[in-house]
Amino acid sequence: MTSKQRAYLKSLAATLEPIIQIGKSSLTPELTISVSEAFHTRELIKLNVLKNCLDEPKELAQILGERTHSQVVQVIGKKIVLYKPFKENPKILLPK
Repeated sequence: MTSKQRAYLKSLAATLEPIIQIGKSSLTPELTISVSEAFHTRELIKLNVLKNCLDEPKELAQILGERTHSQVVQVIGKKIVLYKPFKENPKILLPK
């Protein structure tokens, strides 16, 4: 992913609300499944890491990216943005 594409995705993510929260139990198999299922209806998702989660958001983002085969767009503070294009008919067209 180029920096131009990443910047475009960041601008789209700025208006998104977090749809999943990561709490004190951190990365459970159920959380990974929830993130995977979210990619069935969305290409870009935002997650919120709660204060009671002891893990670092950057580490969580990397692990979630690997487990869900998605790309980490950004991690700012306690917010994580992940991107996974639809295999057929992607809605978000990245700039070249």
